[in-house]
Amino acid sequence: MSLSDPQNFYRLAGKVIPWILGLALVLFVVGFYLGFFVCPVDARQGNSYRIIFIHVSAAWLSMLLYVLMAVFSAIGLWRNNRICFMLAQAMAPTGALMAFIALFSGAFWGRPTWGTYWVWDARLTSELILFFLYLGFIALHSAIDDKRRADRAASVISIVGVINVPIIYFSVQWWNTLHQGASITSRGSSIAPIMLYTLLIMVVAGMCYGAGMVLARTRSIILERERRENWTKEAALEGKL
Repeated sequence: MSLSDPQNFYRLAGKVIPWILGLALVLFVVGFYLGFFVCPVDARQGNSYRIIFIHVSAAWLSMLLYVLMAVFSAIGLWRNNRICFMLAQAMAPTGALMAFIALFSGAFWGRPTWGTYWVWDARLTSELILFFLYLGFIALHSAIDDKRRADRAASVISIVGVINVPIIYFSVQWWNTLHQGASITSRGSSIAPIMLYTLLIMVVAGMCYGAGMVLARTRSIILERERRENWTKEAALEGKL
């Protein structure tokens, strides 16, 4: 069974989405409970640090989705693969949402930590640019009626813009910034084990949510683009959409 075929992809995605989103919900509930009721108060930041479990998860996912969007865009251009283009298109709204959550939660974390909701810090600014790159991708795709032309044009934005992702990640090392450095590095973790485990649970929950939403949105895009095909008409008549 080839997943490059829209019909096969649509059916397989429909089977796995409930499981992925169900796992995301379970992990999120566990992570939320651990993060807000079990993890101890931080010695320096008090309870305000707890927003890290939302903020970091959203920030990581926003970067991961953009890299994947660029990869699928590149494969789509290289192989002229429709499913890759559809996946890239489906990732943009969820990626934009994660970037917005990262910026919004970061602002509320910054208020008690820095004394202000926003500073033109290198990491904050580059994350804001990532958010606008997502919006630009979505806007360009919506502005072009010819889906094939829209796929190719939007792919250019995602591929060129991917250079911003390493800038976000390494900004705290390259420049003197207010934003704290990474809590998890190749040398280990700078946070308590229970905080680390909780953070990882929330990250995996975010990944499962992102995967489920991308697959669900891809199915919608497939229906939109394949609405004149016989298999979609037959599935609609049988109530299997």
